[in-house]
Amino acid sequence: MPHTRPRSPSSMPDVNWDVGLKEMNETWKGAVACIGVAIFFIMTIGIIYWQVMDQPNKNWILKGTVGGLIWERNTHTLILQTLSENKTYVEIDVGNFPDMEQNFVKNLCWLNKTDFCYTWDSITDLKITLDRKFSAGTECYNITWTPIHCDVKLKDCFSMTNVSWYGGASLSAQHWPMNNVKVALQPLVISNLKSSHGAYGSVLERYFLGSTEVKHELKAVSNECPAGCYRWGVCPCTVWEEWDTNELLTSSACNTTRCVSVLINPNVPISMTIEKNKYFCVETPASTERFPLQYTICIGQNIQTVHQEIGNQLYNSQRMLPNLNIVRMPLWKHYGVSDSAAKLERDVRSFHNKLRRHGLGDCLISLNEHSTMLLSMKDHILIADQGGQTRRHRRDPYTIKNLNISITSSLYQSVNSELLQKYLKEGQDNYWLSLRSHLDGSMTPILTKWKEQFSVRLNITSEAAINWYFTNVNKLIKKLGAEYLIIEGAEGNTFMEHAIQAPKELEGDSYSEYLAATAVEKLGNSAIITASTRSNHLPLFVQMHPLRSDWSYHGLKGIIPSVLHYSLLGYNFFIPDAVGGTLADEFITEEELFIRWLQIITFLPVMSFNTPPWVCCDNWVLNLTRQYIQKHQDLVAPILLKCSEDWMNTGIPIFRPVWWLSPEDPVAFTVDNEFLIGDEMLIAPITEKGKIQRDIFLPGKDYQWMDKSTSQVFDGGTVLRNYNCSLHEIPVFIKKTS
Repeated sequence: MPHTRPRSPSSMPDVNWDVGLKEMNETWKGAVACIGVAIFFIMTIGIIYWQVMDQPNKNWILKGTVGGLIWERNTHTLILQTLSENKTYVEIDVGNFPDMEQNFVKNLCWLNKTDFCYTWDSITDLKITLDRKFSAGTECYNITWTPIHCDVKLKDCFSMTNVSWYGGASLSAQHWPMNNVKVALQPLVISNLKSSHGAYGSVLERYFLGSTEVKHELKAVSNECPAGCYRWGVCPCTVWEEWDTNELLTSSACNTTRCVSVLINPNVPISMTIEKNKYFCVETPASTERFPLQYTICIGQNIQTVHQEIGNQLYNSQRMLPNLNIVRMPLWKHYGVSDSAAKLERDVRSFHNKLRRHGLGDCLISLNEHSTMLLSMKDHILIADQGGQTRRHRRDPYTIKNLNISITSSLYQSVNSELLQKYLKEGQDNYWLSLRSHLDGSMTPILTKWKEQFSVRLNITSEAAINWYFTNVNKLIKKLGAEYLIIEGAEGNTFMEHAIQAPKELEGDSYSEYLAATAVEKLGNSAIITASTRSNHLPLFVQMHPLRSDWSYHGLKGIIPSVLHYSLLGYNFFIPDAVGGTLADEFITEEELFIRWLQIITFLPVMSFNTPPWVCCDNWVLNLTRQYIQKHQDLVAPILLKCSEDWMNTGIPIFRPVWWLSPEDPVAFTVDNEFLIGDEMLIAPITEKGKIQRDIFLPGKDYQWMDKSTSQVFDGGTVLRNYNCSLHEIPVFIKKTS
């Protein structure tokens, strides 16, 4: 029988499944949360790593047809680069931000494929616009940096590493290229280089060109140079070109040579510094007006192409020719000091007769400001009669009226002059640059230094002052029969010199610009001014700044770099400093320096003299002077007149660097002691003391050049080593036509 065990009446304990499930859910939730945190942490690390380590250092921000812009985040650099060859045109060093890393930039104007916009750290806005309105192979990028807050200074530097730079402002020691100069940071405005040797002056434009891969020595052919790409042992693999704005460097391959030009907005105040062989920098001032840094970068086929298309459009105005009679007449500065108009006239007549006796031909005699002032006061002179009364006595007609003369007038009046006192008594106090009194509203002329005297300066923005000034000089021109008027004192900003805020119409170089336009309007095409900007289309001659009487770049060696600088910027009609230099305001006494200087200016628009050859040198130098004046009239003047017509029609420079015919040859970019007149004549003077030999670079591989003296013919694209040149000779080569 089966045994039956009694069961306990008590019930089994119930399991609380809800609580267990709840406990399990909390556990899993914690685990999931931990996993989620870990995943988030890993993703964050990954993103940071991607941003910092794995993200490409460069990214394209804007592409054109020929090239495009890349942002280099590690170096804060915008790079203009070719699309296919990875060749750099321009590197723009963005030095406007704190020393912190800038991440991947995103285009805020992405809807427009020709624009790029971005804001950096609430410091500045950047906008870049692609402009394709130019010819095939040329495109431009308009770049604008705009401060977001007040007192933000924008500064950009241009490297000189493997880059030769041209353009900008003339200097007291002009170099070509400008890499070998050092200039402290200062406003990029015209100054008087005679009194401010370390400043910018005379001719200034905000336009620069550069060349890359410049070789300073001839080297053996590299095995890596592409076949057919070398000449004279040099591989011309690149050419650069650029403007003064952010750091600009350009390069291109040997068979795809390209260049870049840069224009900076002329209406924004800019300061500039040049560090020898390193860089030059431009910057806007920190101001409540929040000045932008604006410029246009254009890339093209080669340095000549870019300059013709971009440089010639600096100012889109009709080009006009000045009075070119002076090209055929040597200019002689009258060196006498007279205390009366009658004595001055006798001295000038005697000087003219002596020039003719020495067989120096028809000439233009230039009278300085003091002599001009004497003649201006000649008409009526008060003379006491026997009764003690005064009466006006009218002198005889001017005895120099039948001579070719130029007279000089400045825009300044000495505070000690009787004329100024007379002007002020006549109520002409508003004719001078003045400041308004905060008390009674009266105008007080600003005192400044001119020729070592305290003076006041003409208010060129006053229509009454302008009409008064030019009415007087026109009367004097007519009385004396003067052919040209030299206007001195165009340089400098009087307000800036005194750290005074200038009126809007007189900021920067507005004074010089307005003077040039007004001189043409009032005088026609017979004015000569001492400084110019934004006026290369006007019919004016520009007087070059005075040079030292030595062989340095402050003297003789600086003439050709100045000629190339002026002509590149469109100022082809200039008067070089007189033979021997006039900075010291003394006669030159070194015979060799006189001769070598004479030889160079023979091939310039005007032959200018201060020291008569019979004063400084032997008779044979006088004979040589006569020969070179004749050579200028017979050989040079006709070519200059022909090239002048070509310039008026095309804008191509009259005086050209040798790279104009050899735009792909690196050797050509540092040649600073030769120049071309058109494409027809090559001038290669001696610029070293005691030398009678020199190396001569003959440009243009498709050209042949004939020595004018020996009739020997040489191929272009070659270097003539130790070419003989005696003291009385200058190497001149004529393009040989088939």
